[in-house]
Amino acid sequence: MLTIHDLFHQGKSVQEIAQELKISRTTVRKYLKHPEAVLSSSRPPRPSKLAPFHEQITRWVTQDHCTNCEVIFVRLQKMGYTGGISILKEFVHPLRPAVAGHAPVQRYETKPGDQVQFDWGEFVYEEAGVLRKYYGFVAILGYSRMRFVTFVKRCDTPTLIRCLMDAFEYFGGLTRVALTDRMKSVLLEMVENQPKWNPRFADFMVSIGVSPRVCKPYTPQTKGKVERSVSHVKTSLWAGITFTDLDDLNRQARAWCERINTRVHRTTHVRPVERLAEEPLLPLPADFAWERFATEERKVSWDGYVSYDGVLYGLPGPLHLAGNVVLVRERKGVLTIWSEGKRIFEIEKRPRSQESVPHPDQWTTVPSVSAQRRTPAPVGHLQPAPDVANRSLQEYDQYARIEPVQEVLA
Repeated sequence: MLTIHDLFHQGKSVQEIAQELKISRTTVRKYLKHPEAVLSSSRPPRPSKLAPFHEQITRWVTQDHCTNCEVIFVRLQKMGYTGGISILKEFVHPLRPAVAGHAPVQRYETKPGDQVQFDWGEFVYEEAGVLRKYYGFVAILGYSRMRFVTFVKRCDTPTLIRCLMDAFEYFGGLTRVALTDRMKSVLLEMVENQPKWNPRFADFMVSIGVSPRVCKPYTPQTKGKVERSVSHVKTSLWAGITFTDLDDLNRQARAWCERINTRVHRTTHVRPVERLAEEPLLPLPADFAWERFATEERKVSWDGYVSYDGVLYGLPGPLHLAGNVVLVRERKGVLTIWSEGKRIFEIEKRPRSQESVPHPDQWTTVPSVSAQRRTPAPVGHLQPAPDVANRSLQEYDQYARIEPVQEVLA
């Protein structure tokens, strides 16, 4: 109160006093009008609604590297947070790591139905104290910004093709061009400035009528849409995610895609699902022309198992296929095994590695090991000796016409 009167006597206005003391003009007028009033001390700060969640937010940002405030905000609401997002952003901002600088680039927009960009990302998770990883396949349509994400155990060419098939099915059609970087599953090498494509990948792209394109070396900005999408998946979906197995993880990824694709995009200012209707995508191939690309060759072990994605699947019946090559087709979580154009059987794919799934009829006609060991043992035959007649020596002499020798007397 004394300070207010002192500043007032120095000729300062009510507004100047309020600004200097950081109080309202009403408060200044109150104490100038009533000198007997005692200026109360500053009010104690009200407890923040975010305060009970500070420790959890810090763990998400510093340990799980989740810095997307919209994602954190949704998680906090599920935990009972009733505050706003602005105070959350103020708390998270100093916890974020410094962002490295980027070179300026010119944005390139594609025409509707013209281009899809795709790429891989490595996603680390912890299992029983051990760090492991999955590979995340991310695809985005250049015009509508529709995004697709799926997680797999490997990133070889057959898996890449299956992921592309899933992405095209999710989008509802094919684009004219597919752009990615120079991964070995796509491009083997450049010979005199001409691409030497991976044969299996080239067969797939030619058959479905999509032209493959690769970026120039060390210029990932060329496919900046999918580069940013991979980064967004890591910071938005992956950071702090919990899942029981690969199937559960992909269910969450599909739900995330549905949610992201219905939000207004920051660049286009339109929801991707609404812009998708403007993309004249080409129709998908039908039947065998499409399904044949989901097939891989596998060799049957001598005990009647086929190994696929770290899981052993037993084959039914006799082991006539042991040591031979069969075809394994994976589509929509189901494995189908073929041999010489005939379907052997189908089985639901197991999401966890290191499993063994024997078939109930796997060894029904196979003899036991002990029987197999007894069979090749050599066998001999014991016969009785022939009967021999006893004859005197004189009979043999007669047959030989030998005269008996006369004994000479002395």
